[in-house]
Amino acid sequence: MTETSAPTLHGQHFDAIIIGAGMSGLAAGIRLAHFGKRVLLLERHSLAGGLNSYYTRGKRRFDTGLHALTNYVPPGTKGTPLAKLLRQLRIPHEALALAPQLGSAIHFAEHRIRFTNDFSVLESEIARTFPKQIDAFRRLDRFIRDFHETALNAQPSSAREAVATHILDKRLVDTLFLPLSYYGSARENDMDLPQFAVMWKSIFHEGFARPLDGVYRIIRLLLDKYREAGGMRKMHCGVHRLHVEKNNAPENKKGHVAAIELDTGEMLTADHVFSCAGYAETLRLCSDQAADAGRENIGALSFCETITVLGKQPRSDFGWGETIIFFCDSEHLHYAAPRQDELVDPRSGVICIPNNYDYADGRQLEEGWLRVTALASHAAWHALDAPARATAKHIWHERLTLIARAHLPPVNNTSFTSSIRECDMFTPLTIERFTRRLNGAIYGAPRKCRDGSTQLANLHLCGTDQGFLGIVGAMLSGISIANLHGLKT
Repeated sequence: MTETSAPTLHGQHFDAIIIGAGMSGLAAGIRLAHFGKRVLLLERHSLAGGLNSYYTRGKRRFDTGLHALTNYVPPGTKGTPLAKLLRQLRIPHEALALAPQLGSAIHFAEHRIRFTNDFSVLESEIARTFPKQIDAFRRLDRFIRDFHETALNAQPSSAREAVATHILDKRLVDTLFLPLSYYGSARENDMDLPQFAVMWKSIFHEGFARPLDGVYRIIRLLLDKYREAGGMRKMHCGVHRLHVEKNNAPENKKGHVAAIELDTGEMLTADHVFSCAGYAETLRLCSDQAADAGRENIGALSFCETITVLGKQPRSDFGWGETIIFFCDSEHLHYAAPRQDELVDPRSGVICIPNNYDYADGRQLEEGWLRVTALASHAAWHALDAPARATAKHIWHERLTLIARAHLPPVNNTSFTSSIRECDMFTPLTIERFTRRLNGAIYGAPRKCRDGSTQLANLHLCGTDQGFLGIVGAMLSGISIANLHGLKT
């Protein structure tokens, strides 16, 4: 892969320019380059990965998004999302070095429900916890398994309304929505039905896995494949403006991207532009749009996450055996942006212990890791000045850690605190800074553009706001939109 320097691009023409080196952008680039397209990948930051990247402090590498790779299936399994993307990107399954989860749980009020990568475990747990609802649960599962969620023409609809036609127990409904919402919903207190089906299959029927070296392995693998395919990339360089021309526009379109202006001032042209920047964010790059374009479809949901590095192993030293715990401590699930005066909503969230995967040959992470995620208010964090923000991060790190420990087997407080080696925390402002997502909306716009089309003939959306979420979903998004718009004859 050619890493270009500033003087070399001005005036050049490409078959495809991709905005953003996230998972979807990398996958789209690989797919297009495999078919001989001249592709340029542009990234404003120094690292690829987008929402699922990493950063380093000293010798430690911190994942920013990877709790788990969903859609896990063992090698040789065919007809699944993971198998499809590996085939289309020409990546062998073993190259990912995925380790399956040891087992996760949903803690909803008084209920404790285990699940693994074996769906029958969840089914038996539902039968134990909600015995009167097990037949309804099985009917819902059959409905979801028959649902064609990846169709690019799938229409948005309410998952809660669909689920309510099968399951009457509202506590069970909330219990099922808890993990699926936190891992893939851009809609408050609901999910788009196609996305609900995606997450149901990817989490409950397929499952969680992780490489020992985290998201770094996945990013390096994609970068290597892109380089081998002949793709070009330019880091530290974003897109400043998409210059729109309306003359001689294709039928039913108002215009096309005639030139791409980079942050450096360079001007490029391309047959197709693929944007992973988001719906409203992409519109606001276009010269034919208002400064507040897309304001009616901006996501409101953002997260904060605490990261605690431990000098002890969570499973062997503390007895913390679950891989991921989705918790809700209130009577009902409130999956919505906190009030503007409320920094964090601690009533529900996600506890992740990256150590608790079945890594090959008995290997293990050298240190213990505890990650706690909760809904957070972009507006509230934005209102703080820098000193107040630092204080708030310290307070909320301690508070969320205490909440997480209440859902884990008890450990002597001195033993736990003395084992802490490093702490960090990101907020909605961190997400906004490194992804340019308005409101720090981690799952983007609530209304997705399934076919990737925009108001311009040669500008296409892929990634979060196209509609496929998660690491596997993002890569499938890039592949699907590249196939549809960049490789069609």
